[in-house]
Amino acid sequence: MDYLIIVQAFWIVIPIYVANASAVIVGGGTPIDFGKKWKDGRRILGDGKTWRGLFSGTFLGMTAGFGLTVAASYLSASGYGFLGLTDFEGFPSMILILFSLCFGALLGDVIESFFKRRIGRDRGQDWIPFDQLDFIVGALIFSFLISELLYVLHLASIQWFFANITIWHALVLLIVTPFIHITANVLFRKIKKKQAKNIRV
Repeated sequence: MDYLIIVQAFWIVIPIYVANASAVIVGGGTPIDFGKKWKDGRRILGDGKTWRGLFSGTFLGMTAGFGLTVAASYLSASGYGFLGLTDFEGFPSMILILFSLCFGALLGDVIESFFKRRIGRDRGQDWIPFDQLDFIVGALIFSFLISELLYVLHLASIQWFFANITIWHALVLLIVTPFIHITANVLFRKIKKKQAKNIRV
């Protein structure tokens, strides 16, 4: 596999990772399900999915994407155009494309949480591989839909999704992401345990 595919895949996924991580770090407040239960007696989503996490995660992910847009133009002008790094179609299309990637990632996480509650798994319990892939799948599906809509409405000169995400890019993301996600979770839990231990001491 061409190393450029790996570089391009990780470039595209940066806003997705930032959105997903930010939703956890800066989340809290009112749950998306408002504390309601489903007909099975379990929470619809749980306290881990909040409106603040959804919108702040999307915003911070998009902010990272805007930075990449500027960086892509700079790298292209500096002789690194051969890397083929996307600028997300530039202004103004990049706003909707980045929104679709970041919001789609968090929407995928929300949908996964709904089904996770239905099978009786609580917040914090692992559901491999769905916990590790939900946000990537959500981002891919939603960005495809928005890219297609922009193209059909003649608001973009190309269909961004097909121009930048091949089956190989998708495979890189689907294969590598679970390892990154699991490693990050292990480190995060160790840090929390260490902090709790220090507080008790």
